[in-house]
Amino acid sequence: MKTAFEIKKEICEVGHKLYAKNFVAANDGNISVKVSEHEFYCTPTGVSKGSLTPEMIIKVDENGNKIEGRLNPSSEIKMHMRVYRDRPDVNAVVHAHPPVATAFTVADIDLDQYILPEAVLTIGDVPTCDYGTPSTMEIPDSLEPYIQSHDAFLLRNHGALTVGCDLTKAFFIMEEVEFNAIICKHAMELGAVHEIPNEQLKKLMELRQKMHLTGRHPGIDLGEEEKPAGVCSKEELVEAITKRVLAALGK
Repeated sequence: MKTAFEIKKEICEVGHKLYAKNFVAANDGNISVKVSEHEFYCTPTGVSKGSLTPEMIIKVDENGNKIEGRLNPSSEIKMHMRVYRDRPDVNAVVHAHPPVATAFTVADIDLDQYILPEAVLTIGDVPTCDYGTPSTMEIPDSLEPYIQSHDAFLLRNHGALTVGCDLTKAFFIMEEVEFNAIICKHAMELGAVHEIPNEQLKKLMELRQKMHLTGRHPGIDLGEEEKPAGVCSKEELVEAITKRVLAALGK
């Protein structure tokens, strides 16, 4: 069993990685780890994840109230507590603002293309939760439709939330979400997104079972037929963005 210092140190290391990868800017993002049914370590508000040190990490109860530490918890601890309440299997939560994955939510494009075997195996499609005002209960409430079947969530016009059986797993899922978004974006820019064929998707899901991978997975929606290539073409992306810009300008 890890000591309190080891847990705090691990939280800091993940925070440094998030900052180094540009998954967060300034004081953005937050991290938490469950240590018991009623105690959780988490990052404080107002501190850059790139500057975290173990003594900055605080302890809160299941309601997000501080019980240890000199700094204060983020107002966004509410969404962490909602996850722990509804998902007893989760022991760590990471919230960040990975730029490309977040851009998908801003452009109103779903991150549901089956393009990389690793992403299919580990996370499947990533749902976009309804927009919620930060620090309110709107964001925790927006997780409700998906929380039992996913380990990764996009928060509309905000960022991403990932969960795991431990902090390493939660962080790896955050990396997987952003990497998948980057590849999809590059494919769009090149002109077409060719998804993995249905038969191969079935094999991947069979492989997932054989590998006994942990965490929740939404399964694969094979639909009635194969999706046509180019469903996320660059032209469609430009058209969608143009329509939204013109609508915002009232034209």
